[in-house]
Amino acid sequence: MDNPDKARIFRPMDSDLIIIGGGLNGPALALAAAQAGLSALVIDALPVSTREAGDFDGRGYALALSSKRMLEGLGLWQGLAENAQAMKEIKVSDGRVGEAEVFLGLHFDSAEIEEGPMGYMVEDRYLRRALLAAMDAESRITHRAGETVIAQETGPSGASVTLASGEVLTCRLIVGADGRQSGTCARAGIKRTGWGYGQTALVCAIAHELPHGGVAHQLFLPPGPLAILPLTGNRSSIVWSETDAQARAINALSDEKYLEILRPRFGDFLGEISLAGGRYTYPLNLTLANAFVAERVALVGDAAHGMHPIAGQGLNAGLRDVAALAHVISHAVRRGEDFASPQVLGRYQSWRRWDTASLAAATDVFNRLFSNDNPLLRVGRDIGMALVGKAPGLRRSFIREAAGLTGELPDLMRL
Repeated sequence: MDNPDKARIFRPMDSDLIIIGGGLNGPALALAAAQAGLSALVIDALPVSTREAGDFDGRGYALALSSKRMLEGLGLWQGLAENAQAMKEIKVSDGRVGEAEVFLGLHFDSAEIEEGPMGYMVEDRYLRRALLAAMDAESRITHRAGETVIAQETGPSGASVTLASGEVLTCRLIVGADGRQSGTCARAGIKRTGWGYGQTALVCAIAHELPHGGVAHQLFLPPGPLAILPLTGNRSSIVWSETDAQARAINALSDEKYLEILRPRFGDFLGEISLAGGRYTYPLNLTLANAFVAERVALVGDAAHGMHPIAGQGLNAGLRDVAALAHVISHAVRRGEDFASPQVLGRYQSWRRWDTASLAAATDVFNRLFSNDNPLLRVGRDIGMALVGKAPGLRRSFIREAAGLTGELPDLMRL
């Protein structure tokens, strides 16, 4: 009875899962765990007021159809639908819209698959508030905002985290959803592999004169790719990659000078453009955790894999992690297994690690192949895109991949 370790072993757990990170993936996992009858404690370093802020900073997410299904399964989509813009088509071109090279590009049309639109654009502010409201309404979820974790311990019988206040919380499984600089990953002794691209993404939203028709554009320009993603109304979200030095110089400009730089890259196919929200930047790099699990620890989202936004799959890959982890955990619970055992967590890692590594490699190759103006490479890649565009079966497979409908789908992403 004098052994403090023994006292800790027999102390009731504060929660089944402690999820470190209150962005998007962490709350989504908490809701999925609650559906499986488990309790979850979400620790978020940011205060609720910051997460709930209604100001539009230009950010939006291209949610694949499979991710939309998951949000439906979590009971969130009904509240998001009115602010979601269907992506009916995706056009990929090597150069600006309207240049000759666009005709050697790719055109993906949702009409070629039976399931409907490939995906939906949803603004960050709406998705965050929906997740916060859903967590608040779920009795199995405890949300600790404005708290940071400084230490974690794991053992055969359970795990614990220590907050900056000194409070110790116990659980059966720690989940790191705390981003590319994941403290959960580092404390678990998991090393990372990666590199920078020497590129920075400039992100904003624009208003335009002409309707976008639900068409998303991916333009490959020599400094880096430019994505034009349709939002509700005559607005689009821009993810614009430039070299680090050029991005710093552009971001330091006034709004009007900023638009003067953007307009010739963007083209005039949507008429006159203006800013419709804030502007912000983030450096682009590739970072992969060498393992997605450790003793009573699992990583999801950017804590496990951060990649180039060239295909807009960052959040979709994170939500697929969440759905896969929820799948293996819920099935383990039904079988009476310890859902945080090495065997169960190993199933999650086997499921997701290869898929995410393949996606990260693909985005890396595409970025290197297209972020240059080498005439020989340009001819080769344009011919390659044209050939894919003329092969219906191959084109359809790309559409299904973009919709997140390929591979083994977790329960939450199935119809």
